[in-house]
Amino acid sequence: MTKIFLYSNLFIMKLEDIIEFKKQLEEEAGELELKIKSFKKMPEFGSDTETDFSEEADEAEEFSEKIGETGAYKERLADIELALDKISRNEYGKCEKCGNEIEMQVLKVNPESRLCKNCKQK
Repeated sequence: MTKIFLYSNLFIMKLEDIIEFKKQLEEEAGELELKIKSFKKMPEFGSDTETDFSEEADEAEEFSEKIGETGAYKERLADIELALDKISRNEYGKCEKCGNEIEMQVLKVNPESRLCKNCKQK
């Protein structure tokens, strides 16, 4: 009886962790989607009448930086969506390379992690 009770507690604890990770992943996905959407607005280049074009150059540089950030956000969002999909298929927390469980300390830092600590170091 004690073993069943302990096993049940471990399972409940793990389920609670998964629920918490899912909540965190969904919140992060929402934030990233808002950031990506805000970057879709094109700046109005050339709307000023300056002759040295310094403001337009600054706007172009800022827009270029936003394009780079958008790519990184889209990549992270894809990882988050994959993690959420794995949760729905009961495959969350398994290393894609070796199949072992991903350590809790890794998931707490990076809940969309696809690799265990050992495989990340290789």
